[in-house]
Amino acid sequence: MGYLKFDKAQLVNTEYSLKKEFIRTNRAGSFASSTIINCNTRKYHGLLICPIDTFGGQNHILLSSLHETITQHGASFNLGIHKYPGDYNPKGHKYVQEYEVDPNPAITYRVGGVVLKKELLLVEKEQRILVKYTLLEAHSPTKIRLQPFLAFRDIHALTKANMDANTRAEEIPNGIKVRLYEGFPYLHMQTSRSSEFVHAPDWYYNIEYKEEKIRGYECHEDLFVPGYFELDIKKGSPIIFSAGAKAVTPNILNRQFNHELKNRINRNSFESCLVNAAEQAISRKGKSVRIINGFPFLSHSERNTYLALPGLSLARNDEKSFLEILNTSLKTILNRFSPEKALNKNRTSVDVPLWLFWTLQKYEEYGADKKTIWTRYKKSIKEILMRYKSGSFLSIELHDNGLLWTKEQGVTWMKVRNNGTYLQQRMGYVVEVNALWYNAVSYAIELAKTTGDKVFIKEWHTIKLKVEESFNEIFWNNEQEVLADYVTGDYTSFSIRPNMLFAVSLPYSCLSQEQKKLILDKIGQDLLTPRGLRTLSPDNKDYLGVIEGNEYNRNKAFHNGSVFPWLFGHYADAYLSLHHKTGIAHIKKLLDGFEECVNEHGIGSISQIYDGNPPHRPNEATSYALSVAEIIRVGKLIKDHSKN
Repeated sequence: MGYLKFDKAQLVNTEYSLKKEFIRTNRAGSFASSTIINCNTRKYHGLLICPIDTFGGQNHILLSSLHETITQHGASFNLGIHKYPGDYNPKGHKYVQEYEVDPNPAITYRVGGVVLKKELLLVEKEQRILVKYTLLEAHSPTKIRLQPFLAFRDIHALTKANMDANTRAEEIPNGIKVRLYEGFPYLHMQTSRSSEFVHAPDWYYNIEYKEEKIRGYECHEDLFVPGYFELDIKKGSPIIFSAGAKAVTPNILNRQFNHELKNRINRNSFESCLVNAAEQAISRKGKSVRIINGFPFLSHSERNTYLALPGLSLARNDEKSFLEILNTSLKTILNRFSPEKALNKNRTSVDVPLWLFWTLQKYEEYGADKKTIWTRYKKSIKEILMRYKSGSFLSIELHDNGLLWTKEQGVTWMKVRNNGTYLQQRMGYVVEVNALWYNAVSYAIELAKTTGDKVFIKEWHTIKLKVEESFNEIFWNNEQEVLADYVTGDYTSFSIRPNMLFAVSLPYSCLSQEQKKLILDKIGQDLLTPRGLRTLSPDNKDYLGVIEGNEYNRNKAFHNGSVFPWLFGHYADAYLSLHHKTGIAHIKKLLDGFEECVNEHGIGSISQIYDGNPPHRPNEATSYALSVAEIIRVGKLIKDHSKN
């Protein structure tokens, strides 16, 4: 059996197979996602999901699913599968023999004397999915029928049968084109060989998405089927179905499929799976190069860009992508965080610009020299620091003691809320914000020294000294030997959370070596798991160790015990900086444990979060860029420390 492969016993067990999901992208924003038996369990699943320019670039599902029916001797067998209230219909998963991933998702069916292989492939940088059907065995003439289910809706919404949909299908070479609503592109559906398209327009009602139902969301959808394609299929003569935003010459489809397949990264090891997942997270559209936070429902954020960028690019020796993504981000970040554009979403990200400094530090570790970094980025660096100093970021102000004061709730990375109320009411002096602040100021001073910028150095050295005098006074607790999570008014929170880790892991810190060791020991004791760090100690009365139930319950657990793999990267930074070579075995053992993840949830990738309690079940996004990035970076970190 291959590295990522599932057999019949696993696949026919829906309790097992419906928890395994795949993601394939075109590296330009479009993607396909479903479970390994092609039964959609989320409203975010679909075979062709594209950003639509006329709708602000938001992702929309065009082709939801594709059902195949095999006919022999007048008997028909539907290989598709949909969940309806109370049952599955049809039940094509019972014909599945195996599912494999390398080099592209492929599922093999056996029904009667027929063995059929189905392969999925997205064309790189084109809004098109190709589905290849190969008849491996057949003892008599065989026909295949292809039935497309269309959604044409926003990825976060659901559609219902309606009179506004344009259900007409226009003929094109070897197929049809359909556009249900204005503003959408036409969906061009074609076959590589001549086929008969039978117009049989109909709505399929109450298709149920299991994962949405579990979360307490609306979970029923009506999908439109314009009809079906029917054609003979023979051994040695594969058929390719194409669905794309543009028409294609049908006779090139086989050649295009084979060409695209040659460019795919084999996923035959843990390392190659991570490389593939990293590549899928990078979206190139024109001159804009961005990181997509996660699949199948997350988009883009500046915080995750800065946090994930070193692992997704530099740790793989891809300096070109690093610079492209960084430059794309810098064009927007200052504008987005300007006082003139102080919308709610901008005010909830007070730490984001400070992560840029950490990203640049990783660039220096990669090999860039300080003078080059300062020369290239000093304008952005100076602008960011001055906005914090002057209070231009509306959610924060600089106090006379040199520390940043967060003026409202929900402005740090722990900002989940229910019914308008933030579940982590962290404001005032927030530990990671000020750890990042000290690191940013200190690093900027060191960069400025390379060109002798005395005015800048003098101005910011004074603030640096103030932070050094104030940080421990405000945050350090001698009795518990930990840092406060936040201090506001007369209240100090000493909840054991991973936020104090950044005061240890960042290159510049106000803490002594002994303080760092004490903090790291406490984190190792209360927060460390095989999947990363918990967001709250199990000893805390608010701890929730399992992510389950409706939206409210899941949100409560999100930062009250859930485990984030990306935090492992900063734990590794801190641990190896303290223990050097003697710490490698500990970090490597933890890193090796992540290999189990690529078969658990998002096949070939690392999930967004995990339960705080064993067995640490995966949850939320099935492929999370930041999780992938930090696991890659830790691998590189271990290699670098082994050399020194």
